[in-house]
Amino acid sequence: MRAPLLQETRVDASRFARDVLAMSRPRFWTASFVMMELGYVLASHRIVPRGPDLALMAYACLVTGPLLWLAVLAINDAHDLASDRVNPRKADSPLVAGRISTRGAFWIAVTAGLATSVASIPLGALFTAGTTLVVLLGWAYSVPPVRLKARPGADLLANAVVGVVGPLGGWVVFTGGAAGFPWQLAVLGVLAAAGLYLPTTAADREADEQAGIGTIAVALGPRAVFELGFALWTASALFAFFLTLNGIVLDSSLLPMQVVVTPVLLVLYRVLLRGDPTFPKITVVACAYLLPCAGFMIGYVDGF
Repeated sequence: MRAPLLQETRVDASRFARDVLAMSRPRFWTASFVMMELGYVLASHRIVPRGPDLALMAYACLVTGPLLWLAVLAINDAHDLASDRVNPRKADSPLVAGRISTRGAFWIAVTAGLATSVASIPLGALFTAGTTLVVLLGWAYSVPPVRLKARPGADLLANAVVGVVGPLGGWVVFTGGAAGFPWQLAVLGVLAAAGLYLPTTAADREADEQAGIGTIAVALGPRAVFELGFALWTASALFAFFLTLNGIVLDSSLLPMQVVVTPVLLVLYRVLLRGDPTFPKITVVACAYLLPCAGFMIGYVDGF
């Protein structure tokens, strides 16, 4: 009797671990890694960390990747269960499938949030404060009565801020403070993050509307949300072109690349995200944005 029971316990523990991992959305960790790398490049003028910087980078990515995302997404799952149940994309999520309860998701989020803040302490007081603020913002996005997700405009701002806190966090890790951070890139990041967030609300609009969640896509409708997203995306691309043309933060040697990449980014967004902005399509557009990011980093560094 004991052996089958022990085996069942191991299977349950393994299933729970996989579910917790799924709740942290590993595909989202990449965004944190890219932001941290960008901050490192800005701070060091190098691409590949070496020695102590490599260990510091790995540790910072652990904090801002799996721990941080689990803290904000587990609480989101707990409060979005009504809409997730009518969303085909979420059919096999741990809460919709009944493998984890809303109470369980709440305590997972609490544990991950505390772990994120405590693990941030070795990276400095400013980084710890910023990371804790992001956790609280993630909770404010999901948890009533604040629930920024259901407040059109506030939901957009809450997600757009990722475009600045991400690279700034990397900068702070490797410099110890915010002084000297190139804020022009923060503007670029906020515009791009906002432009990419809006199609995600359109992708889930029907499920959110059925559940009575007044996201910006529910309030404005898919066409208006698309045009607003495209306007922000265009503003980001044009601002990057302006900075490159004038050699402000972005080196003017990148101008030929900007001439090619800017229209590609605009056409991809316009073609793929209009009408039916599925998450695979959004991912393609987001990955395309990595091309100018890579070009900037290569032009910015003193050496590898």
